[in-house]
Amino acid sequence: MDGRDLVRSVKAVGSGGAALGLRTVRAAWRRRRTDATGLPRRGAERARVPGPVEGAEPGPGGGVVRFARSELRIMVAVNGAVFWGWDGAGPEPSYALAGGSPEPDPRAVLEPDKDGGWRVVAERVTVVVSRHGAIEVCTPGGVTLRRDLPPRWWEPADGGGARWMQRSEVMPDARFFGLGGRATGPRLRDGTYRLWNTDPGEPFVPGDDPLYITMPVQMVVADAATHLAFYDSSWDGTVTLREGGEGAGSGHDRAGTCEVRLDGGPLRCWVMVGTPARVLLVWASLTGAPALPPAWALGHHHARWGFGTEQEVRRIVAGYQERGLPLDAVHLDIDHYDGHRVFTVDQDRFPKLPVLAEELRRDGIRLVSIVDPAVKAQPGDTVYDSGNAEDAFVRDASGRVVEGVVWPGKAVYPDFTHARVRQWWGGLYEERLAQGFAGFWHDMNEPVSFTAFGENTLPRSARHALEGHGGDHREAHNVYALCMARAAYEGLRELAPEERPFLFSRSGWAGMQRYGGTWSGDVATGWPGLRASLSLVMGLGLCGVPYSGPDVGGFDGSPSPELYLRWFQLASYLPLFRTHASLRAGRREPWEFGDDVLEHARVALAERRRLLPYFVTLAHLARRTGAPYVRPLWWGTPEDRALRDCEDAFLLGDSLLVAPVLDPGADRRAVLLPRGRWYDTATEEAYQGPGQVLIDAPLARIPVLARAGAVLPVLGEDGGLELEAWAPARGRSGGGLVVPDAGDGWDEPEIERYVTRWKGKRVVVRRDGDDGRSEPLYPVRIRGLDRR
Repeated sequence: MDGRDLVRSVKAVGSGGAALGLRTVRAAWRRRRTDATGLPRRGAERARVPGPVEGAEPGPGGGVVRFARSELRIMVAVNGAVFWGWDGAGPEPSYALAGGSPEPDPRAVLEPDKDGGWRVVAERVTVVVSRHGAIEVCTPGGVTLRRDLPPRWWEPADGGGARWMQRSEVMPDARFFGLGGRATGPRLRDGTYRLWNTDPGEPFVPGDDPLYITMPVQMVVADAATHLAFYDSSWDGTVTLREGGEGAGSGHDRAGTCEVRLDGGPLRCWVMVGTPARVLLVWASLTGAPALPPAWALGHHHARWGFGTEQEVRRIVAGYQERGLPLDAVHLDIDHYDGHRVFTVDQDRFPKLPVLAEELRRDGIRLVSIVDPAVKAQPGDTVYDSGNAEDAFVRDASGRVVEGVVWPGKAVYPDFTHARVRQWWGGLYEERLAQGFAGFWHDMNEPVSFTAFGENTLPRSARHALEGHGGDHREAHNVYALCMARAAYEGLRELAPEERPFLFSRSGWAGMQRYGGTWSGDVATGWPGLRASLSLVMGLGLCGVPYSGPDVGGFDGSPSPELYLRWFQLASYLPLFRTHASLRAGRREPWEFGDDVLEHARVALAERRRLLPYFVTLAHLARRTGAPYVRPLWWGTPEDRALRDCEDAFLLGDSLLVAPVLDPGADRRAVLLPRGRWYDTATEEAYQGPGQVLIDAPLARIPVLARAGAVLPVLGEDGGLELEAWAPARGRSGGGLVVPDAGDGWDEPEIERYVTRWKGKRVVVRRDGDDGRSEPLYPVRIRGLDRR
């Protein structure tokens, strides 16, 4: 749901909606008055630059380089990541890091460089600091991947926090990715991108910015190497990107540029260099391994804002069952709450919710509950009263509790940046578990407060604990949803220690993968929205958030049967596979779009169910390596420039290439292939890459290709696990990984490795390892033999 749905909902809820609208106007004026009195005036400012170098002091993994007006702390960690911070900034405190800063690499030593500068040489990277404060990140061979120019600060003359600007140069051939969830991506074109988590109001389309999840995390891909840069500050800011260009003939190369401006916080940065897989492995070691979803969360989810009653939920579930359509989860939106109040149930419309949850669970279907952070400001409300007793709510500079307006009306907001408040909030999920819910969906957590004008969030002067050092909403806003997710995740681990929590959040920040995933937010219904859905999932994966997916059909309208089906087919190959729509939108059940769509959707659902063991394997690999399920085509060959510019297809793991249909009326589509042999999984026709091929894409399916030699774990016709092996090219071998499902607990099974090769006229599959067992543990089906 989004803030400006309020405008349309007024008509639906009558006088109550009108009252909500009036409270919204009043809340807007309160917020303005609060900021006017609570924010200090900046007044005159003075600019600063580091000045000339004056000396250096070696330290673990690097040291401190001193300049006339600042100092630079630099450190290479044991995992190969490089950290630097200006004005004495260290890696901690940080909301992004998991478990604190990594240990310094004892082999990395600060030493003098030419022209009065300094350098640190490590195994995978060399860092050169010039005598005026420029920082170059180079490959071991000396190729400069990134050059940060000397930074600039603007400090209030009367004291206070500085705002700063950092300009960087990258290789002329480099391409930019990341910055959180961007509808224009996954490749980020020239432009300015804001770093401020935002409910955009209307459902978004490509070009809308900012959106729900922004991160100062950018992945830069060039011929020489890939690198990831993370500016660890949660303050509002912008990133302005401009791609470079290579000179032709006697022309000069033009470097790509990146300009980061932030309104506060420390000026500190992490950089990691290598292949895309190596970069995200290091990123996961810094910010935390992705949470492992339970197996059922990798199936099909159905949600709607407007289920209304238990009877309606049962009717929808029965519709899936009568038509033989797999269904793994049902999501209840705010309409199951009592008066839109969080952690409540409307007993008139859902009188026996635990009974319903248990009946669904027996059929293999879990209930997932929406959870909003705003608490109705009403004495007598259990959550409000207990929060007051804990002093849990955000206050303004005068000490008054900050009030906003959301769905329940006048509301207050927990301060999730306080450990005590997180513990209190996490304990509230006991009520949700008692109702039978197995998963949780955080919404409106940017956080949102409806206003008649301006941004839909809390006053910037609102005060937060920020883990004890204190500050205002300008610093806390972007990490608010991250801290809410932490509260829920840690609470659920205590309340249900035998089960892995399932949690996904509309908003978040760097490191949010530790607690779960996200969905693509309220994307507009339409073909541009379909394309934006794929961009968001790919971009988030490159920021270390592997579990995400869109609302099938878009959030706000009634898709045509063709658009719905193409969205459904795309989503069936994404980690989170969910149909969902707003209160005013058309229905999203497959049978509502005609018999043809129903039958094609049935095929997509059956294929998703067949590939469930492959998704389970990808989830375990994401947890262990940080690699996303959904990967750009250039994942294995980032030096391939044609693949770097491809945004309409993706790799699902290492084995499958998915080419969704993103345009109306298309029954064929061009597919760009990475190098190697690829098989059309529908026809088993073989194609040779690199290159472009034209493949049939009838309404019944979208093109999906398997890599020659791949081994995929799938469900067999008997429901047991089997191996699907695709014949390697003659003279070549292949293979794949399998991680068996170990249930929804905390056991992490061993990775099984399988190898495919030709033996005479046969393709054989063997288990790799030194334990003496070579035969596969599961039945094997060889495909692609007739097209080799």
